[in-house]
Parts: sequence; structure tokens; C-alpha cells
Amino acid sequence: MSRAERRAARALSISDLRELARRRLPRTVFDFIDGGAEDEITLRENRAAFERIRLVPRVLNDVSSPDLRTTIAGTRAQAPLVVAPMGSCVLGWPDADIAIARAAAGLGLPYTLSTMATTSIERMADAVQGELWFQLYVLKNRAFNEQLVDRARAAGFRTLVVTVDLQAGGKRERDLRNGVSVPLRMTLAQVLGVAARPGWAWQMLRSGPPEFENVRGYLGDESAGLTIAARVGQNLDAGYGWEDFARLRERWAGKLVVKGVLHPGDAQRLAALGADGVWISNHGGRQLDGALASADALGPIAAAVGGKLAVLVDSGVRRGVDILKAKARGADAAAIGRPVLFGACAAGEAGARRALEILIEELRLAMKLSGTPSLAQADRELVAA
Repeated sequence: MSRAERRAARALSISDLRELARRRLPRTVFDFIDGGAEDEITLRENRAAFERIRLVPRVLNDVSSPDLRTTIAGTRAQAPLVVAPMGSCVLGWPDADIAIARAAAGLGLPYTLSTMATTSIERMADAVQGELWFQLYVLKNRAFNEQLVDRARAAGFRTLVVTVDLQAGGKRERDLRNGVSVPLRMTLAQVLGVAARPGWAWQMLRSGPPEFENVRGYLGDESAGLTIAARVGQNLDAGYGWEDFARLRERWAGKLVVKGVLHPGDAQRLAALGADGVWISNHGGRQLDGALASADALGPIAAAVGGKLAVLVDSGVRRGVDILKAKARGADAAAIGRPVLFGACAAGEAGARRALEILIEELRLAMKLSGTPSLAQADRELVAA
């Protein structure tokens, strides 16, 4: 076991793993992962919303062996937890996508591969034997979108997650202040920051520059580096609408989950159009600053859809008890991004696994202390009005 793995193994919380990641990464990279849009109001509110929820424990229930097993949009899982899609993870650890996916598979949890991952659909399917979902960013090139969907189907991905809350990239001021740009222009501060993290720098030099394999060819050639990532960001389809979603529903025969939903009316309409799940999300506070916190949107959406389709929620989950709160408010599962990426940045696959283990262990403990033997009993009566 390496020193990094030993440190991750001693972590008691996601906050501990975040601190390990902060110490290992250059400030520019850490801020890219950790930061949100503009004044980061939504970023803070995502966490505060979960903290405001209060549980009302029950007593004299047999909670000696809480049952965490569940089904999420037709997918069996060992806990109500999904790894959310994340791009550019390789900036934190070489082959971080595969490391995180293997950690999730080892614990019986679904993993969602991002369109902007640095691991291709096909390479992920070959490398990981677990439940894999694919997340689609909607680009202006509709034919390219269809190619991505067809590749995911051919590779054996059974669930498609289409992100609908990214019509344009958010204004992330931490990144702008740190001089993050494409093409990359290294400032003196960035050079000094990298020099202060020699372990990270050596790993990055050995692994080479990131390549966004899923969008290779988007520019009409074989390029897949940072330039294509920037071009994709400039080609998000702000005109994608309800009719386009209906066509996607017809094209994709597997489970279809829609990510980025905050309004109950949108959730109801998606249910009517045949979506298998709605994923409540504000993109982790990285896009529209001032958007409603996901945990605050959960109750009204769950009530609006009335069990007609699966409900997932992300943004702000940092403790296992947050998963229990989400379940009690009507979610079928919670999803996480930064927590497992902090773990991967700290110690690769071992760190990612530790992040998931912490959340599962905390969830099991929260179920015991709240008198909740099974997830089916985590209902609205468990939370204060």
C-alpha cells in the first residue's frame, strides 16, 4: 500500500478526502474541481439545504442489519447511490475515470461515464465489469449525438443519461482568476503552483496530456485534446427542445434518465414522454448561480411525479445521512461527483473506493440511529415537516 493509499484509508469523512486532494493538487486544478459559478451561492446552498433537513427517529425497530439494497431506474444496486458523470477527471489522477468506475463496480453501484470523460465509451466497457451508464451532452451536431448514443448501445451501456441543463457554460470565476484558458497559457502563478506539487506533476508528465476520447473527430479530424474540449463547450445546443427529447426516447431502447431537472412541471412532462427517471441537479452549482438547491427541489418533484418514474438527486451530498434524507424526501437514490473525485485525487482507485465506503458506512449508521431497518421505511414521516 502506498503512502497516499494509507492516508486515504485513514480518512474519516469526505471532508478529510477533500483536504488530502487539496494538499496534493495545484491550486488551479483543485479550484477547477471544487469551485462553482460566479458568487457560488448555489454551491453553498446545495450543502445548506441538506443540513436544514431534520430527521425524526423511530424507536424499538430491529435495525441490527439495515438493508441498503435497492433498484434505481431498473438497475439493481447495493446502496441508493450513483456516481455522477464528470469530465476532465484525469487532471486529478491518471485514468481517474476507470479508477472511479472500478471502485463503484466493486461495491455494486452504478457509474455514469461523461461525454467529456478522457476514457472512451468502448475502453470503459472493456475495462470495467459493472453497471455502466452513459451521459450525453447535447451538441449542435445532431448526427454526432446520434453516433454517441449508438456507440453506447453497441458497447452494452443499458442506461442513457441526457443532460438538459447545460445550454451554455457557467461563469466560473475561480477558473478565470486562475488563468484557466484554452489554449493553455501558463502564468507564473500556475508554474509555481505546479512546482509546489512535484508528485502530481510527475504523474501528469508520465500520463501525457488529456484526450477527450468520446468526442474525437468532432472537428473533422482525429484531434481529441484541450482544443476540442473548448470547441465542444462552444457547441452546446441551446435549441434542444421537447420534440428533440421525444426523438431521443424513440431512438434509445434502454432506460433513459433526464439530468438537470429542478421544476415539477418539467418532471411531469418528462414522465408523460416516457422518461424512466428524472435526475434533480443544478450541475453542482457550476452553471446557473442562484438556482434552487437540489435538496429543496426534491420534495415538490417527487410529489409531482408520484412514483411514475425514478427520482435521483445530486449536488451537496457529503454525508451518508444525506442519502437517507434524500430517500425520505422521495428520491430513489442520491448521486455524487466531487466526493468520489476527491478520493480519486487523493489516492486513485483506493481513494475513490474509500469515499464510497465512507458514505455507505455513514448511511448504514444513520439508518440504525434513526430506527430505519430498510430503505422502504425511509419515508416522509422520517423527516420533520
